[in-house]
Amino acid sequence: MVPFIVLTLFSLLSTSSSASSLVTDFHVLVTLRKGFEFSDSIRSSWNTSNLSSVCSWAGVQCSRGRVVSLDLTDLNLYGSVSPLISKLDRLTSLSLAGNNFTGTIEIANLTSLQWLNISNNQFSGGLDWNYTSIANLEVFDAYNNNFTASLPLGILSLKKLKHLDLGGNFFFGRIPESYGNLVCLEYLSLAGNDLHGKIPGELGNLTNLREVCLGYYNVFEGGIPMEFGNLVNLVRMDLSDCELDGPIPSELGNLKALDTLYLHTNLLSGSIPKQLGNLTNLVNLDLSNNALTGEIPSEFVDLKQLELLNLFMNRLHGSIPDYIAAFPSLETLGLWMNNFTGVIPENLGQSGKLRRLDLSTNKLTGTIPRNLCLSNQLEILILLKNFLFGPIPEGLGTCSSLTRVRLGNNYLNGSIPNGFLFLPQMNLVELQNNYLSGTLPENANSSSKPAKLSQLNLSNNLLYGPLPYSFSNLSSIQFISLSGNQFSGPIPSSIGVLLQLVKLDLSRNSLSGTIPPDIGNCYHLTYLDISQNNLSGSIPPEISNIRILNYLNFSRNHLNQTIPRSIGTMKSLTNADFSFNDFSGKLPESGQFAYFNASSFAGNPQLCGSLLNNPCNFTTTTSTPRKAPKDFKLIFALGLLICSLVFAVAAMIKAKSLKRSGPDSWKMTTFQKLEFKVSDILECVKDGNVIGRGGAGIVYHGKMPNGVEIAVKKLLVFGSNSHDHGFRAEIETLGNIRHRNIVRLLAFCSNRESNLLVYEYMRNGSLGEALHGKKGAFLGWNQSCD
Repeated sequence: MVPFIVLTLFSLLSTSSSASSLVTDFHVLVTLRKGFEFSDSIRSSWNTSNLSSVCSWAGVQCSRGRVVSLDLTDLNLYGSVSPLISKLDRLTSLSLAGNNFTGTIEIANLTSLQWLNISNNQFSGGLDWNYTSIANLEVFDAYNNNFTASLPLGILSLKKLKHLDLGGNFFFGRIPESYGNLVCLEYLSLAGNDLHGKIPGELGNLTNLREVCLGYYNVFEGGIPMEFGNLVNLVRMDLSDCELDGPIPSELGNLKALDTLYLHTNLLSGSIPKQLGNLTNLVNLDLSNNALTGEIPSEFVDLKQLELLNLFMNRLHGSIPDYIAAFPSLETLGLWMNNFTGVIPENLGQSGKLRRLDLSTNKLTGTIPRNLCLSNQLEILILLKNFLFGPIPEGLGTCSSLTRVRLGNNYLNGSIPNGFLFLPQMNLVELQNNYLSGTLPENANSSSKPAKLSQLNLSNNLLYGPLPYSFSNLSSIQFISLSGNQFSGPIPSSIGVLLQLVKLDLSRNSLSGTIPPDIGNCYHLTYLDISQNNLSGSIPPEISNIRILNYLNFSRNHLNQTIPRSIGTMKSLTNADFSFNDFSGKLPESGQFAYFNASSFAGNPQLCGSLLNNPCNFTTTTSTPRKAPKDFKLIFALGLLICSLVFAVAAMIKAKSLKRSGPDSWKMTTFQKLEFKVSDILECVKDGNVIGRGGAGIVYHGKMPNGVEIAVKKLLVFGSNSHDHGFRAEIETLGNIRHRNIVRLLAFCSNRESNLLVYEYMRNGSLGEALHGKKGAFLGWNQSCD
């Protein structure tokens, strides 16, 4: 009987203890909740009025009456995380990832914790925690926060740690050599920080590593440690974009399990080690954007698992090995900007897997292989700036998978394959500077809707005949250049349905007829050039409907009648050329006409006006010219006096206007401490400093007295400035953004007539140039470690 009573009391005490612990967990979660900003669904789930429901709250898991897991991943939560979270002392798993938590965080005294993920938040400070109190931790992910400190040494206490990701932060200093003692690590990422110094060879002791990622924003001295050849279990190595120099160690050929090797965007030199041919499990190899020399090793013939091979932007030479065409799984081949010679392997593409091919800017000769799109998989084909000749393969005209084709600056001849310009997925076609001939056929396939083509460049070829009416099918087209061909006939009125068109260049052809008024419907145009044709008739006044046009060239045609006065209302028009036509009558002098040079109207002998130094005289002579008024001299003198007074008043008004538009009339809003004034910024806003034009304004480059380089964007102003519809609020928001991938807005200047945005000057060009410009190319490598 006594043992039964003792057992009953023990059971009651245990139950009471368990309930008490759950109460503690409940109160901790309630405190955490107060620091969070919840979405409605989470707020309703965390019902603080009922203790017994805590184990059914969203993200909460219990075991044996205690909270053992808290998963708040991607719940769009804000606020801070209370230190009381460490009171949940039975936690084995904790995830706060993918939210917007700010402030500092410290996790301690969770002896059962094995899995901790605080990634993709905005935590700041450092990570100098008491790691001995969380010694059972196996996974620690702090990727993509705002930690600013040296790498924590306390992590060395985590003897069971297998996964460590401190990437995407602002950790500085060196990688501690002692990190080589974390011998259980299977995953290590320190990429995307501000680390420097040498990569310690001691990391070669981490023989259990399967993935290592150390590059991106880090800047290391020296090269790749040869000790990395000891990481025999490594599956993925990414040491890209961190200024590594020297040769690629031949010891990397020992990493037989490796399937991904990324060393791109460094300063590596020397030849490609033939030992890399031992990596027969390689799927992705990217050595691009270095200073590598020599030829592609013949030993690469054994890399039959390759899906991606990027060697572009090096100094490699020799021919492209034929065995590359036999790789059965090859999807991406990027060899551009080297010194490769010889022909493109004839069988390239026969595997049916090829998706992206860029061999541009080499010295390749011969013809384009016929089977590049054998299985309708090819998406990107870039062969520009070589010495290729012969026709474009007919099979490309039915390659429905194509999205991007750049074959310019070669010696290609023959006609453009039927259907090629109207492929359904195509968004860019560049065939300029070749010897292509023939006519442009209409879109014969009514089922093919070329709704994605945005850029078309056929300039400087031998194409002839009429422009296809089917151009109206190109509903997303933004850029058309057909200049320097032999096109004839009228400009089709269907051009007016191209509402997204930004640039249209039809110059240097034999087009005739009148300018279709429908072109005024292309209200996104910023560049229009139809010069050097045989166009006649008048300029349609609908041209002035294009309110953001910057560049207009009608020169060297047979256009006649007067130049429409309404063109002067086009405030964005900064460059216009009407020269060498048959225009007549008085040249308008108001609006934008006051800013055009006289050379813009040369070669029009019947055109008159003060700008041309050719005064208009429309008075008729009388039949008795000998009879002059007796008071002629007096009237003439009075006329001169009146003119002088008018000019004096005009000069005074102009002077006052200039005074009003001086530096004192400008209001400058700064978003950080600047050591220059608005007058220094205004000094940059002149024609000689223009570096870009667009639909929204003109961009100038300038250098301040303290040496700081800036970019000034002068915005076009339409209508009244009294109602900015939230524009200033958006500008202030942009000015307060601080991110390494966003160009900083330094200041905003405004007066009654215009607005200026002042940015830090970036020398590496724009994203648009990278993606669409002639210097651009596809980004063939996969995403970095994350």
